[in-house]
Amino acid sequence: MRAAVLLIAALLSGRAAAQAIVSSPAPERVAVTVYRNPDRGLEPLNLQWLGGYALVSETRRVRIPAGTSELRFEGVTSGIVPQSAIITGLGPAVLEKNRDARLLSPGALLDASLGERLHLRRTSRATGKVTEQDAIVRATSDGVVIETAAGVEALRCTGLPETLIADRVPADLSAKPTLSVRVRSPEPIERDVTLAYISNNFDWQADYVAELSPAGDRIALFAWMTLANGDQTSLADAQTQAVAGKLNRERVFVDPGQATPIQIQCWPQGTTSDIPIQAIPVNAISEDIVVTGALMRQANAPPPPPPPPPMPERGGDTAEEERLGDVRLYRVPITVTVAGKSQKQVALLRQPSVKVDSILRLRLGQATFDGPLERILVTRNRTAEGLGVPLPAGKLVLYSQRDGRRFLLGEGRIDDHTIGEKFEIPVATATGVRARQQITERTTGRAAMHLVLTNDLPTPQSVEIELPLEARSSGGPRLQKRDGWQLWRVTVPANGTAELRYELGGSG
Repeated sequence: MRAAVLLIAALLSGRAAAQAIVSSPAPERVAVTVYRNPDRGLEPLNLQWLGGYALVSETRRVRIPAGTSELRFEGVTSGIVPQSAIITGLGPAVLEKNRDARLLSPGALLDASLGERLHLRRTSRATGKVTEQDAIVRATSDGVVIETAAGVEALRCTGLPETLIADRVPADLSAKPTLSVRVRSPEPIERDVTLAYISNNFDWQADYVAELSPAGDRIALFAWMTLANGDQTSLADAQTQAVAGKLNRERVFVDPGQATPIQIQCWPQGTTSDIPIQAIPVNAISEDIVVTGALMRQANAPPPPPPPPPMPERGGDTAEEERLGDVRLYRVPITVTVAGKSQKQVALLRQPSVKVDSILRLRLGQATFDGPLERILVTRNRTAEGLGVPLPAGKLVLYSQRDGRRFLLGEGRIDDHTIGEKFEIPVATATGVRARQQITERTTGRAAMHLVLTNDLPTPQSVEIELPLEARSSGGPRLQKRDGWQLWRVTVPANGTAELRYELGGSG
């Protein structure tokens, strides 16, 4: 008998030891490297649908008892890819990893309390008197059903304000996203461990702000690094980096573990009409831990962000650029907080005087045309032009100043550009210079075209006209081939015109 008692005691002791839970509530230091969505085009960053990702590295101080225990890393991102998690510095063997996707919410709390005893609080609308009684949760799907001493009823169908109160939080519910690992240690230890993992719901882009000089031949170029965190978890005082370039990665979709609201239905006596389903407010079920609505899915996407702010008047800390294999790494020299469900802008680069050429461009087909041209600023990414630095893709806003006031000239986008590459900044539709093209003769397989450029401005204008590859000049200016088009370069004199006659088709 004594041996049996000792055996049972040993089993219970071993079970208790196996159930030891060690919680790490938050990291002491955080580093994050954000990677862009390579498939995103001109659309703005949408916090609800971010296609980039991030590498998050957390340093935590943990105390692990001897034996087998469960180590809970609380406060990881909800977009964590569990299979990517790497834990270093832990010493004892890691037996398994688990991502706890059941997040604390009114709906999850009720589901976990099925069959449990809660407190039901009611307030009289007439007198304001508050009464409390015990209630057992009998059903939670398609409506909440509770049982009190008076019988079985549906929650919030008495016409009185009602609130359910829980004394405790079920052990399998987490107030914030959690990664759990099961470890075994021969002795108690205390040490720093590093948790690194990939997380979805991040993205970044460069937002350029350029200011055109009064002479129109130079721009002051400034760029913001716009970091977007679509996750609910904030990364406070993080060492932040961003990577420009395309990496070979198979996209992994992770359920962020969204909290669900409580749905209630009432079946009042004396009527057969349907009562619209109502959602209980978050504060309709309370407990010691405040349940917020941060995890509730928003019905509508947020509006697109406004254009980036103008460049600061004087310098600040800008990101440090370095080569990382075939991509570029931009390291923010100071720690920043990348808050959840928000965007953060930090200075990326500053080039105070970049030489540009202003040209007018038009691409014509085989039809008649009468309209304005597009103004474009052209430069080359070289030190001689005032650049000579890699430029990540992003949006650009162009300003000019007159009488001390800043005016918007246009918006556009630039792609990734390495050192030495030519790149262009679209400005706007030009006024004062127009093109008029007519078909002067048409036969089978051949068309004779007449193009006239008119300049009403007091200064000469450089113009580039792109024509179909089959175009041939009819004894006039010579055409050049470029990027699959025939190019006509001409300087239209002030208050003057320029003409081109060419043919399309024919034997050539």
